[in-house]
Amino acid sequence: MPVIVRQVVWDILQWFTIAIVSLTVFMMLVFVGQQARLYGLGALAILRLIPYILPNALAFAVPGSILFTVCVVYGRMSSDNEVVAIKSMGISPMVVVWPSLALAFLLSLVAVWLNDVAFSWGVTGMRRVVLQSVEEICYGMLRTQRSYSGPTFQIIVKDVEGRKLIRPIMTFSENNDMPAFTLRATEAELRSNLQRNTLVVVLTDCEIDFSNGARVSSPGIVEREIKLEDATHKRVGGDSPTNLPLRQISSEVELQEIEITKLEQSLAAETGMNLMTGNFFELSPDAWQPKKKKLETARTRLYRLRTEPWRRWSNGFACLAFVMIGTPLAITLRNSDWMSTFGRCFLPILIGYYPFLAFALEKAKSGDLPPYSIWIANIACAAVGYWLIKKVLKN
Repeated sequence: MPVIVRQVVWDILQWFTIAIVSLTVFMMLVFVGQQARLYGLGALAILRLIPYILPNALAFAVPGSILFTVCVVYGRMSSDNEVVAIKSMGISPMVVVWPSLALAFLLSLVAVWLNDVAFSWGVTGMRRVVLQSVEEICYGMLRTQRSYSGPTFQIIVKDVEGRKLIRPIMTFSENNDMPAFTLRATEAELRSNLQRNTLVVVLTDCEIDFSNGARVSSPGIVEREIKLEDATHKRVGGDSPTNLPLRQISSEVELQEIEITKLEQSLAAETGMNLMTGNFFELSPDAWQPKKKKLETARTRLYRLRTEPWRRWSNGFACLAFVMIGTPLAITLRNSDWMSTFGRCFLPILIGYYPFLAFALEKAKSGDLPPYSIWIANIACAAVGYWLIKKVLKN
């Protein structure tokens, strides 16, 4: 390997290490603060979250770090006339350009893996930590705010003494065949049952007022179980396509296609039977809308499943797309001020790449565009970068 190539590689590795460490720490602080504020987590739960947040922070940090690195390294080289000196010796500038492209390609593969880990293992781990911390979260908010609300219920207390809730009032929303009701007790206590994934509410001398006007008194000790999913302050991700590992998505696509086929056949058979029997009420918009909604939901999940692999590979190879623009642009600008160079490289990406990526992703998830349309933003960046590299080699 020529000396100049070794020097370029060494400079890139040095600056990339500094950039990735700094940006990852910053992203970790942002994500940890976001989760702590969203779910009201305590210090111990936050510490348990850190390993699961790390892949997500790295996935965000890698593309920006490699772009920053090439802006610093090639901006300095160009401002010190090192690129001009290389050309004067009859050597193609490509000799100093290809190391950044090679590293960006390798980092793109790593970034694809990081995206897969972050959206599957990382999100699953964060969800588990939040669910296991529900009891702590509930008591923390009840002590400070005297109230706590989940997706299906709300608790208001007069006071909290140790683990005892004084004069709790619990309001539950309507669920399946169970009407909405309000529960009052002299005192209560919360206990997590992680084996059953439930939050147990132990009530003393309670009264239940149903929305239909009925009232039931239950003296003594009464226990009520709430699913941990329903006890979280905010909903946490479940079996969304975003949270599935890449190796599992293809099988999920097949299962979803089978489910959609069954739904379509069932609706067709039901329609035919209703027409034959003259049961036109079941064909009315009010009766048909829930069935149609179920089919639309199944199709939307299929679109999202098909889009997810393309999204993760596209997000990963943003590293290569960014470097293909940043490297020749930094050489062309010939500015040793790395902040100025980075800003002029990142601004077009910020106002062009990310909005189009978000637009294509939204349309692909809804089925209005094919899944591979997510790659158009990367291809556009690569095309501009190729033109800039040719310009550098020519001039």
